[in-house]
Amino acid sequence: MGKIRPIQKYSYYQKTAHGGFIATKLNYAIGWGRKFSIFHYPFITACCGMEYMSAACAHWDFDRFGVGMTTFSPRQSDLLFVVGTISHKEAPVLKTVYDQMVEPNWVIACGACAVSGGIYDNYAVVQGIDRIIPVDVYIPGCPPRPETILNALLKLQDKIQKQKQDLRWNIVKE
Repeated sequence: MGKIRPIQKYSYYQKTAHGGFIATKLNYAIGWGRKFSIFHYPFITACCGMEYMSAACAHWDFDRFGVGMTTFSPRQSDLLFVVGTISHKEAPVLKTVYDQMVEPNWVIACGACAVSGGIYDNYAVVQGIDRIIPVDVYIPGCPPRPETILNALLKLQDKIQKQKQDLRWNIVKE
């Protein structure tokens, strides 16, 4: 026979002292719920808008990725699609829209003009919206194909799933 080893007792506190089993599963569940319930706000200013609209229609279909609900109110959306050229006159409006969005929020820069100013290298066009607001996913191309827009959504969903979720709830004492 062999030597009998004593059974080690499972210690709950030892396993969960640094964000262990339960916190990881709760983070996973919240991330899964967030990645499939994205409410997006389209900020469309130029020709890339046609590709964005085709990606949202029946052939490519945003809705199968959980991004189907387009809201035209920044207070009800958590994803900002910046599609097209942003001039310096539009920059304060874009910043205001971003500031009005709920937390957590994400930004996708769609098209060469939103990413880097595109072919417009002049005084009137912002050379990349990352000078105004933080950007999570960049979609290059002039105009970007619908496949790249859907690929960017999948990358953003992976980022949402993997990020640490904020588990603080505000309790109001009256």
